Amino acid sequence: MPLMSETASQTVTPADAGTEPAPPARFDTLPLDPKLLRAVADSGYLTMTPIQAKAIPIVLQGRDVMGAAQTGTGKTAAFSIPLLQRMLKHENPSVSPARHPVRALVLAPTRELADQVADNVKKYAKHTNLRSVVVFGGVDMKPQTAALKAGVEVLIATPGRLLDHIEAKNCVLNQVEYVVLDEADRMLDIGFLPDLQRILSFLPKQRQTLLFSATFSPEIKRLAQSYLQDPILVETARPNQTASTVEQRFISATDDDKRAIIRQILKERSIRQAIVFGNSKLGVARLARSFERDGLRTAALHGDKSQDERLKSLDAFKRGEVDLLVATDVAARGLDIADLPAVFNFDVPFNAEDYVHRIGRTGRAGASGLAVTLVTKSDARLVSDIEKLIKRKIDLDAFELQDSRPPRFERRRDDDEAPAQRPAARPAVRPPAAPKDPFFDQPYEARATSAEPPAWEKAKAAAPVKGLSAYIKPKRQVAALFGAKKPASVES
Repeated sequence: MPLMSETASQTVTPADAGTEPAPPARFDTLPLDPKLLRAVADSGYLTMTPIQAKAIPIVLQGRDVMGAAQTGTGKTAAFSIPLLQRMLKHENPSVSPARHPVRALVLAPTRELADQVADNVKKYAKHTNLRSVVVFGGVDMKPQTAALKAGVEVLIATPGRLLDHIEAKNCVLNQVEYVVLDEADRMLDIGFLPDLQRILSFLPKQRQTLLFSATFSPEIKRLAQSYLQDPILVETARPNQTASTVEQRFISATDDDKRAIIRQILKERSIRQAIVFGNSKLGVARLARSFERDGLRTAALHGDKSQDERLKSLDAFKRGEVDLLVATDVAARGLDIADLPAVFNFDVPFNAEDYVHRIGRTGRAGASGLAVTLVTKSDARLVSDIEKLIKRKIDLDAFELQDSRPPRFERRRDDDEAPAQRPAARPAVRPPAAPKDPFFDQPYEARATSAEPPAWEKAKAAAPVKGLSAYIKPKRQVAALFGAKKPASVES
């Protein structure tokens, strides 16, 4: 069955497959090199996901693609495997950097996503001579510079750090044949657009461009048309649709009860691991410390942490050493955490598209998951935006919070209580009396003022200074206190 028609602009959607759902396609049915097929088999992949089955043949044909699919459906493999196949014609075992120019550029909005994409690319290319490297900010540039100057075919980068390497002339992009924008809606956002335009200005005009994301707004689609040539839109689900395997709950709560609600749900459902999303870096840091005091193993992930700290927190969470990962939206895009049972939105996201990405961290690859959003009265407009995006009516659930605090001790006030049972009243403790001093206790008595000058003034007047005119009066001396210097006398 053809995946696309012969018209200039095509859209591949689930309807193209007919009324009967097609059986899952196997990777070994694709025209891939045995080296790549062996790497895919080593990764445990046998059948392709819908986005992979639709996008990989089109990418192998050299066409530009805009891929829209739900999170957790294997978009990274959908673009990396066919690009590696197309670059095998440049494969060579030479150690010369000139024989390994940058052929493919993958741009990602966050450091964590770039690092994850790089791990997948290395896994798929491990049986080939194709080299790959990842560069992102927050770490030392020297190791990245050494890797770039050694020669790489696949460069995965965040926009800011890539511009730093371009300005330092650490990499040359004049031989790039393939460009991938992962999480393209964020890459084309206003914050990344200037950097993206600068980077694309260094690339050849003739190239294959791929855009992949879970959400594509109409504005983003129009903007992407300027970067793609005759693109094919590949959609495996309704745009901005959330995964059907995720149970979504919206709970009405107050700010003071949010933490207790999360703890109770974790206990009732025996959830061992979860991600808690917040909107601000400061709020995430404080929330992580609060959960830590509640006895949960917690790690914080936000932009104010160094890249080394962020990678260590994420790695510890993936290994199961951390119960709760409290994060901002830096963890909402593209991170693949296997078997994550639940996601909590402690704050309703400001951007409705971020809600789709947040809850996409759970229920991945067909597994079931739970997504709980805690809504306050001030979040009505944000919830309405989510309703418009996912095209679903949202009902707020009430939550019965169990009081897990220990009961307060109340003293009995029974008047019939026997006097013998009442504790004996303690005598009142009086403060010690202040010591008395007869001298300081005397009332103040003003001394009689005397018009006579002090004794030292009388002595000075008795011995006038020689040569001093009688009309010039010497300065009046003042008694020196606390070691003050004596004023200099007038010498003749």
